[in-house]
Amino acid sequence: MITSLNNEQVKNIIQLNQKTKARRKQGLFVAEGRKMFREAPRDWIYKVYVTESLTEDEELMKNVRELPYEIVADQVFRQMSDTQTPQGILTVLRTPSYTMEALLHKEHPLLMVLEDLQDPGNAGTIFRTGEGAGVDGVLLTKTCVDVTNPKVIRSTMGSIYRMPFLYVEDVVSLRERFQEADIRTYAAHLKGKNFYDGEDYHGGTAFLIGNEGNGLTEQAAEAADCLIRIPMCGKVESLNAAMAAGILMYEAARQRRS
Repeated sequence: MITSLNNEQVKNIIQLNQKTKARRKQGLFVAEGRKMFREAPRDWIYKVYVTESLTEDEELMKNVRELPYEIVADQVFRQMSDTQTPQGILTVLRTPSYTMEALLHKEHPLLMVLEDLQDPGNAGTIFRTGEGAGVDGVLLTKTCVDVTNPKVIRSTMGSIYRMPFLYVEDVVSLRERFQEADIRTYAAHLKGKNFYDGEDYHGGTAFLIGNEGNGLTEQAAEAADCLIRIPMCGKVESLNAAMAAGILMYEAARQRRS
């Protein structure tokens, strides 16, 4: 049992929670909680850490014992955890690797493209909402928040395990590849001439969502096939990035169901 904060494994977990560089170098990330453990693909799991007090849960421990695991003293686990109220189980997972082909495998894929998105909650919510709406994958520019950030992982509520994602250089670099795959790009933009529900999303579709404060860059907007906007009442100029993304994703889902 691990009983010291000076244990190298404990130090490493803290590094993985706090530093993008450590996660990328090791190809690992951390997911906390029972739900994240239960839903984790078993071939992704590198190691599981459980508190001493949680070992009394025989149903949980039956699954834990099938994997590499460590028991940790409760007070040490609290320091390892990235949450204020730890659930007593922490899973270290291998970061998955996807290709563009994996995201474009369907005949008419539905994709989200995120440019310079910084808020972990927004990113995680887009993953979660995307799974619910039937999105086939998420592409992120290299300036976006790290998907393996613990706050993003928590916000996905498990969708990180099922939603393919890929980092790209920038939005403009995707234009040629999307054209080859017959994917039409729609940029959520204040200058959009058409409302979002006036377009047809039955074919290959990619929605472009920009930075929370500045929106899409001019280059990204110019690279889009069509600028669309969400109608606003009152004095509201724009919506939260995740909210706007959700509206667009579910409009595409609605059209495709019909």
